[in-house]
Amino acid sequence: MNFETATEKAKVFTKIPPDSVFLEFYGLYKQATVGDCNIAKPGTLDLKGKAKWEAWNSRKGLTQDEAKKAYIAIYEKYAPQYA
Repeated sequence: MNFETATEKAKVFTKIPPDSVFLEFYGLYKQATVGDCNIAKPGTLDLKGKAKWEAWNSRKGLTQDEAKKAYIAIYEKYAPQYA
């Protein structure tokens, strides 16, 4: 499986994963497609934005190829539960 296939399949999960799982996918996706976090940390009142920023920033230093491999691995881990 490649990264693009995993991202498309993750978008159509039949069950909605909890926020913690979503944030794993989000952080790896952003790292794989953009690289290290390049935006300012959202304010304390923007809880959703802050959580997404932290998920992405926690992957700092991971190469884009490593992030793609990690994304595929978590897709394969969670697909049996949510696909």
